[in-house]
This record gives sequence, C-alpha cells and structure tokens, in this order.
Amino acid sequence: MALFTKTTKKKKKAAAPKAPVVQKESALAAKVLLKPRITEKSYALNANGQYVFEVAKTSTKQSITQAVQEAFGVNVTDVRVVNLPGKSKAFGKKQIMGKRSGIKKALVQLAEGQSIELFKGGL
Repeated sequence: MALFTKTTKKKKKAAAPKAPVVQKESALAAKVLLKPRITEKSYALNANGQYVFEVAKTSTKQSITQAVQEAFGVNVTDVRVVNLPGKSKAFGKKQIMGKRSGIKKALVQLAEGQSIELFKGGL
C-alpha cells in the first residue's frame, strides 16, 4: 500500500469569498462632520476636488482631516476653515430681535484624482 500514498490527491478547500469593502463609520467623523454643505458654489468646487462640510464649532483642521480620511477613505491635502457669524432676525409676533447661531464650515481639498461618492449626484 505504500506505493499508492503519493498518488492520492488531497481535496483543496474552497476559498472563502472575499468580503466586500465596507466603509466603516467613524466615531470621530460623526462628531466632527455635521453635514455636507450642498450649494451651487460647492458643486462648482467639486470639479476641482474640493468639498464643503459644516463642522462642529470645536473641531480643528487636524481633526477635520482625520475625520474625512476615516469616513470616506480618501487622502486630504488641504483644509480651510471659515467661521460664519449668525444673522440677526426678528422673531415672534412682537418682532423681538434675536440672533441665529453661526456655523463653522470647512473646505477640504482632496488628492489628485480622488472624489467622494456622496457628491456625485449633481444638481
């Protein structure tokens, strides 16, 4: 029987199917990135690889960079931040003057040839 031990073929195990690449949700991105700022001007910037987000008041350029990279899997080359003040507005029946809260927005520049799928729809 020793003659036949090398001639028997072992069955190969079937390779496990590859799992699809799933974009993980980042806790940092949930805290820092509030929502994308979708305007006509922001869509014009998308052609240059720039994307606009409303971000938390306490966020920094480094935290915004890290959050975008974790959330969308892209390389960020530059971040510019703008603090927009709140507008004065008359509220109620007696037209009492109040103030809307301001926002902080970030313009994110991606590496050459990269894009974010969230903004692919267009206007």
